[in-house]
Amino acid sequence: MFRQTSEFTTWFAEQRRVQRHRVTPVRLDALDGWAAEPGTGNLRHRTGRFFTVEGVEVTTGRRVTPSWSQPIIVQPEHGVLGIVVREFDGVPHFLLQAKMEPGNINLLQLSPTVQATRSNYTRVHAGRAVPYLEHFLGPRRGRVLLDALQSEQGSWFLGKRNRNMIVEVTGDVPVLPGFCWLTAAQIGELLREDHLVNMDTRSVLAGLPWGRHGRPEAAVLDGADDTDRAAHTMAELIGHLTEVRAAHAVTRRRVPLNEVKGWSDNGAELRHEDGRYFTVIGVDVEADGREVARWSQPMLAPVGRGLIGFLARHLDGVPHLLAQIRTEAGSFDVAEFAPTVQCLPANHAHLPPGDRPRFLDAVRDAPDAARLLDVTHSEEGGRFHHAANRYTVVLDEDAPRDPGPGFVWLTPRQLADLVRVPGQVDVEARNLLTCLRWWR
Repeated sequence: MFRQTSEFTTWFAEQRRVQRHRVTPVRLDALDGWAAEPGTGNLRHRTGRFFTVEGVEVTTGRRVTPSWSQPIIVQPEHGVLGIVVREFDGVPHFLLQAKMEPGNINLLQLSPTVQATRSNYTRVHAGRAVPYLEHFLGPRRGRVLLDALQSEQGSWFLGKRNRNMIVEVTGDVPVLPGFCWLTAAQIGELLREDHLVNMDTRSVLAGLPWGRHGRPEAAVLDGADDTDRAAHTMAELIGHLTEVRAAHAVTRRRVPLNEVKGWSDNGAELRHEDGRYFTVIGVDVEADGREVARWSQPMLAPVGRGLIGFLARHLDGVPHLLAQIRTEAGSFDVAEFAPTVQCLPANHAHLPPGDRPRFLDAVRDAPDAARLLDVTHSEEGGRFHHAANRYTVVLDEDAPRDPGPGFVWLTPRQLADLVRVPGQVDVEARNLLTCLRWWR
């Protein structure tokens, strides 16, 4: 435990020093244990486990581009993302790990107590057992505060979900090397740092019950727990989402990777012909502190930094966030609540203004004085290489009260309650909500 956040900073610097990691780019056709499947070109591990990179054709009436094809990660198994909580001297502490992921910017970031795919915790790789797993798989040791299957990035994963869990314990929990206890206040301070608190930690913390463990409200929005005068009831919000899901069909067809239109594979990498969106690359990895010390894998590398932002304003004196009801290529159930803006701006720079994402200019070009928070965080480093998004909330009291189709105003408390229901809120909105609730 750290009395001051500065003590954590010293500890984390030591973890960077003692944990040895190396990530080396390698051609896709030279990946150890991976190969292009004959006939389809799909990238597959020799065990048939972990994940594959395949192609998908998508048709939806909810986007400027109604149909397209792309590579996508197929990983049907559910992983476990779990955080252990325990009180010390009446103050709740969260057990996090300084964990390396090959795609992380700076490599080492703060991950949940357990962050493991099913292939990992069932030890397909023949490596070491995942520590603390007994707190999350039955019979569990502790009281469950959160247990929900939540979506991952629908633009890059096909229907991927992970089990987000928070378990409160009362007994002794040994602190293994590379792990540490942090308070809510300390995590809130660390969320101000770029590329430090990883995506999975932010996703899990979004589901902490409102008012638990020192974060009773969104500190940067006064009165954020006042839902009695919200613009919409929870039933109305669910109705908006259900209406979109019922009215808009999304057709997805898995296709061979070597038949995806507009993408080329030169053996070294898979790239879009216009140089936009992302590339698929290969890496060799050496890492201390992991269940396996060496491995190889393909990774998805976005082209440019993304923008994840909420517009915020007060409606009848109550703070609200503008949510988008958004469909992605791999969305599990047609659509989810998402931030106002969620995109890589460079992907849309060639389009006329009317075809770019709505509210992009309002979020991207807002003055610094209007930003309630502004930080750059990395995305999931196990599958994405140096994927980073600017997370921001912009206070705009002139934002339209009636935002039009596909958008709806809700309070931070309502968004937090929706997170606790599986499949309602996308991972980008969950990450931004954690920043909003825990920001110090």
